[in-house]
Amino acid sequence: MKNDIRPIGVFDSGLGGLTTVSELRRTMPGENIVYFGDTGRVPYGTRSREIVRKYARQDIRFLLSRGVKMIIAACNTASASILPEDVRSLAVPFVEVLHPAVEVAAAATRNGKIGLIATPSTIRSGAYERAMRETAPDAQIVGAPCALFVPLVENGFTAPDNKVTRLVAEQYLAPILESGADTLILGCTHYPVLKPIIAQIMGESVTLVDSGQEAAHAAQRCLLENDMCNLTRMAGSVEYFVSDSAETFAENARPIVGEPVSGHATQIEIESV
Repeated sequence: MKNDIRPIGVFDSGLGGLTTVSELRRTMPGENIVYFGDTGRVPYGTRSREIVRKYARQDIRFLLSRGVKMIIAACNTASASILPEDVRSLAVPFVEVLHPAVEVAAAATRNGKIGLIATPSTIRSGAYERAMRETAPDAQIVGAPCALFVPLVENGFTAPDNKVTRLVAEQYLAPILESGADTLILGCTHYPVLKPIIAQIMGESVTLVDSGQEAAHAAQRCLLENDMCNLTRMAGSVEYFVSDSAETFAENARPIVGEPVSGHATQIEIESV
């Protein structure tokens, strides 16, 4: 087997993709990771598809400049917006969050009713519905746009007992509960940060599918299948890059990744890449 020590590249509009990084660190602790969070332009979920594509191309270009062996779009909005020809032009494997989540949700549902919470842009794109028709044609998706979840996470309103976040979540999740869905896709990588609140509201009978986590699992399968794993018996490193304050990012990122980020984050000018 080859020993590929090149890093995995991961990008998102802000903090959300760190949920994918955390899962990569848990399942593949020897892998090196380069993370870019576009904190200066967050959120992507309320922007047009054309702007999101532009941003995603810049994010990918930056990660490629760091010599990555794989790119993970740990952003549902980018995954739903990026063009197939952009993916085909890449010289490294590309993993998005949408299809892995759909496959797990289709396997998990018992009654064929699947809830989806995502950004307004992801909901408008219809990408999850199209992917579900390919995977489980008889399944029904009930979608709810949740525009405020990303700003709440980015600003640290994430405690399970936060009254503001719980009130917002109850309103967003009401139509999902009313639909009788037994499975809920967290269709934005920011949303798992709010999983304790979401789980309390949805109840134990509803299975939550973490799109970022499933993308990490898909990435692991891809590396194994393509003989691209880092076989070094050492803990991998993580480099963090952001387009706004590195200090603010480090402060808000630590609770998500479970380790200090300060000193490992660098602010860059993404527009100039």
